[in-house]
Amino acid sequence: MPGNKYNGNSNVPSSRISRLLELRQLKRTSRANNEFSDNNSPEPGGGHDFSHVEKYLADAVAGSPTQRLLVVANRLPVSAVRRGEDSWSLEISAGGLVSALLGVKEFEARWIGWAGVNVPDEVGQNALTKALAEKRCIPVFLDEEIVHQYYNGYCNNILWPLFHYLGLPQEDRLATTRSFQSQFAAYKKANQMFADVVNQHYEEGDVVWCHDYHLMFLPECLKKHNSNMKVGWFLHTPFPSSEIHRTLPSRSELLRAVLAADLVGFHTYDYARHFVSACTRILGLEGTPEGVEDDQGRLTRVAAFPIGIDSDRFIRALEVPQVQEHIKELMERFAGRKCSSVWYLVHMCLSWDLVMLGVDRLDMIKGIPQKILAFEKFLEENPYWRDRVVLLQIAVPTRTDVPEYQKLTSQVHEIVGRINGRFGTLSRVPIHHLDRSLDFHALCALYAVTDVALVTSLRDGMNLVSYEFVACQDEKKGVLILSEFAGAAQSLGAGALLVNPWNITEVAAAIGKALNMSDEEREKRHQINFLHVTEHTAQEWAEFFVRPLPGQIALESAHVNEIGQWRDFLCCNAFMNASLCSDCCGTNELNDTVVEAQLRITQIRPVLPVDCAVNNFLNCSNRLLILGFNAALTEAIDTPGRRGGDQVKDMNFKLHPELNGPLSVLCNDPKSTIVILSGSRRIDLDNNFGDYDMWLAAEHGMFLRHTRRGDWMTTMPEHLNLDWIPSVYHVFEYFKERTPRSTIELRDTSLVWNYKYADFEFGRLQARDMLQHLWTGPISNASVEVVQGSRSVEVRPVGVTKGSAIDRILGEIVHSKPLKSPIDYVLCIGHFLEKDEDVYTFFEPELPSDNGNHPRTKAFDTSKFPERPPPKPPANRGGSKASHGKTQRSTPNSEKMTNHSNGGVSRKQSSEKTSWNVLDLKKDDYFSCAVGRTRTSARYTIGSSDDVISFLTRLAEASLSVS
Repeated sequence: MPGNKYNGNSNVPSSRISRLLELRQLKRTSRANNEFSDNNSPEPGGGHDFSHVEKYLADAVAGSPTQRLLVVANRLPVSAVRRGEDSWSLEISAGGLVSALLGVKEFEARWIGWAGVNVPDEVGQNALTKALAEKRCIPVFLDEEIVHQYYNGYCNNILWPLFHYLGLPQEDRLATTRSFQSQFAAYKKANQMFADVVNQHYEEGDVVWCHDYHLMFLPECLKKHNSNMKVGWFLHTPFPSSEIHRTLPSRSELLRAVLAADLVGFHTYDYARHFVSACTRILGLEGTPEGVEDDQGRLTRVAAFPIGIDSDRFIRALEVPQVQEHIKELMERFAGRKCSSVWYLVHMCLSWDLVMLGVDRLDMIKGIPQKILAFEKFLEENPYWRDRVVLLQIAVPTRTDVPEYQKLTSQVHEIVGRINGRFGTLSRVPIHHLDRSLDFHALCALYAVTDVALVTSLRDGMNLVSYEFVACQDEKKGVLILSEFAGAAQSLGAGALLVNPWNITEVAAAIGKALNMSDEEREKRHQINFLHVTEHTAQEWAEFFVRPLPGQIALESAHVNEIGQWRDFLCCNAFMNASLCSDCCGTNELNDTVVEAQLRITQIRPVLPVDCAVNNFLNCSNRLLILGFNAALTEAIDTPGRRGGDQVKDMNFKLHPELNGPLSVLCNDPKSTIVILSGSRRIDLDNNFGDYDMWLAAEHGMFLRHTRRGDWMTTMPEHLNLDWIPSVYHVFEYFKERTPRSTIELRDTSLVWNYKYADFEFGRLQARDMLQHLWTGPISNASVEVVQGSRSVEVRPVGVTKGSAIDRILGEIVHSKPLKSPIDYVLCIGHFLEKDEDVYTFFEPELPSDNGNHPRTKAFDTSKFPERPPPKPPANRGGSKASHGKTQRSTPNSEKMTNHSNGGVSRKQSSEKTSWNVLDLKKDDYFSCAVGRTRTSARYTIGSSDDVISFLTRLAEASLSVS
């Protein structure tokens, strides 16, 4: 296909992920060179400055774009007003699609759509066509009857309510726009009229991008005319669950029409999943991780493409004198009703409080009544705030001729009047309600002075008001309260306070939390969302969707090869069936997945016998307590089962405050040695345990230090190769951008990608793609291991586990503090990955032998401790069974630790060698315990971190009683 840079090119990237990674780099370069700027938001904002957009539409395309992009939408980005028989004036319309395409430099965009005006005469049509051509726009002429039946009827009265979970209208409403059948016929006719215009202007190699629910039949119409045409379709609203969609009489026809496209896009994975589910349940087609495959084996790719805004424009607008003037006016208007760190010194003698803001279209789905009722409940329960907070609600009127919208307007006015009458005074009222739009500069100023933004949509495709607020808040760090039913919740949920807008008690509580939030927490939440808003712009959204379309043929041809390679990968790694594979690999080595499978079928372990553990603790003279950190000693966090889980708190590991006393007692007990063994970074352990007298082992034991005896020591091999980290981080960063609310933890010796708070199913699919790319790319020849958690992927050097680190940790403990007696009591408790559960079996006095005939023991053998132990898989440490059921271990060669100039530590082996029994451990004095996991290789289980706190408190009380 001419103009398709991937056709006939032998250098097509071998995998879809590789190609997208390359596109991501090109995308960032394009963004850096982007000269255009405009407001992206289709949300209410009123008048905007469209000079850059007008320049973009009017100017010739710079350079030589490789292809044309035909953007087909119901409305053109301009509105036409007739001035005479053959004279028209054009005005730029509000909307974000134009600005989204400003950054797509490789395509020359042409716009096709309805101009919003009826032009029955040929003279007027020719004049308008000529005028629009100067703006690179091509009109579709629809008569009044078609518009009435197609737009007002089927689109707005049938599809829009259904897609927003409002259900189909009743028969009396259908009667106002004839019948359902006539509306559907007009809908198909209008779509065909759009297709005729596209076909008229289509040139070979063009890419056609269809938009929204108005044009669901368009992909099928286009493909019937030219099956080689590359067509994409994107939905800007939610797509409902299959149970909702199946109520639509034309359900099957619409689904099949959309499936004619090569690429189908949605704002969130939820909407994409609902679409695939509808195709599977209603049409009986096969859903795949890539999309939907029809009866002939043709694949339609289905993916999530979250839209963004032009964040740079909002940020720059705050420096414009006009916006600064608006900010000053707002400060004077609400003097005594808000505060800001920026203006605090100016008004330090005044009693300032807070401003809350809502900006919505006056629509049923925006939840404005629910928002106001929740604010009323907050004022009822918090008298202190009644004279200290004001809610500004901007409600832009829409569809004012529809009875339902008129009723909604009256309802909102009634609620506002009642609340103001109840809590207001002669000089001030708690709610300011405006039934109007604001110009762009006034809106930016209002965003800038707001302390709390309240978005309570009952159902919203994305809601970009939340993005605009975040973009304007880098100075003030305001709090965003966001409905979990808005598409933006999947992108901004990490830093926002997510709420169920139907639960006014929950929303009221969130208002209180936002108003009382500490500056530190506000800063953290804002930085998370600000980073997302500024990185995931509307321009990048458009590029990410459009770029794969020209190479769709190449992608489809490579799809079969990818699937075959992936199945080989699954087989060789026993990813799915957790079995050994000697056919492909030629070996019968036990892999990590088999270990995990064996753990899953391990019998359920009993609960930790607390009384027995405490009594044995008292009866022993040299105790070793090995404690995990995350999920064992940390504060309990809201479950990720609900997307409202507090990701900000979860990302900042904090020791549970109730453990301060018990840990201090245990650390001060001369008979007890405490070791915190964690995969966390050194700084995290220092911040939480630096004041205690204990040993800290960070990054699975790769770094070690005693809090009272010096700096961190490294136990990693001298020639450990970490050159793989940049390339793996590049892959992780790509998947982080693709997976909303996922995070990356960069450690000194490993990388972790965590999708705990992302959509679980979507995160699992992304993890699958990540594994495929890692094994066939960045780590194919590296000495690393990929460790999968329940919702994480970690890449670390080979052989690095908590169990393999125990030898080194024990050696350092012995060298720093000569033992007067062997260790006779060991407690090992934590919430570890399956890969790290070898730490539980390390101290087992008796283990099953390799041949199953007799037990074996593990000796602390000096010959197994080289000067710098290389990272290797934990080996079976052989030895004879000790007498009386005890395991005898000897210390490693005595070594001295010396600091590097950069703060690291190297080892120097001394000539003096010592050897003695370190462990004298009876079976009944070893307690290994897994937190929150019943199927484990540990001896016992314990429910949660709260249970761990209770147990350690018992141990501390017992220690005090003896002393």
